Amino acid sequence: MIKYKKFHQKARSRGKKKSVLDNEGPKGPASANRPNLLYGKHAVLSALANPQRQIRRLMLTLELNEGLFGQVKQALNTGGHSNIEILNLDRRKIENLLPPGAVHQGIALEADALKKYHLEDIINQTSGDAKATIVILDQATDTQNIGAILRSTAAFGGAAVIIQDRNSPDFNGTMAKAASGALEHVALIRTTNLVRAMDKLKTAEYWCVGLDGQATKTLAEAKLSGRVVLVLGAEGVGLRRLIRENCDLLVKVPVSSAVESLNLSNAAAIALYEKTRN
Repeated sequence: MIKYKKFHQKARSRGKKKSVLDNEGPKGPASANRPNLLYGKHAVLSALANPQRQIRRLMLTLELNEGLFGQVKQALNTGGHSNIEILNLDRRKIENLLPPGAVHQGIALEADALKKYHLEDIINQTSGDAKATIVILDQATDTQNIGAILRSTAAFGGAAVIIQDRNSPDFNGTMAKAASGALEHVALIRTTNLVRAMDKLKTAEYWCVGLDGQATKTLAEAKLSGRVVLVLGAEGVGLRRLIRENCDLLVKVPVSSAVESLNLSNAAAIALYEKTRN
């Protein structure tokens, strides 16, 4: 059953976690960047269809509710969620709950964070996959780039994206929006030491392949196959020395002299496609 409530009817019960809607707080940045608020059609529908998500409540503009109800219902059925509260809010009220400038498309979702994955979880899950692919991002800090890489990783069947814990962005609604639903399908793992993570993956019979503009062999020439970890560095600085030296192979994406390098998410998409093609 799907329950509808007006915005001013606040469902509170003894012992229930407080909702962001139970106390709107000040408008603008002070109420932004809440980690349990997802927004945008693809991010929200994918979360609703995920049985691992603990859903609190869904927020829709009245106009979108009328046109999207069938897809919402299907996603809820897929995810096995029932008794979900849906609030019809005007667009401005949704905007006040989200980061400034967030493109929410008239839909937002309050949900608990996904299960935290560890490297060992992914190694165990992919132990029987002879073609498993994992992406490591060295010093990636841009939320939009990481979200886009998650999307490409999901599109090409990758299992996980690994980032360094230090200076990495939060797993928030902005990242989920950029990932366009991929956050529900690809594990995003934080680790304190990328070199150590690479060593563990090598022990699990993964080949670590670094993308480096100075490499002598191109990505196509390498003909990547088997269990591969694609290692990409931050834009501008590339891979750090220890990360580069710990790669089994270095390859490059050939680009014309018109540009110095590719955007990180573009390079990742090309590498993932090339691995899949082989």
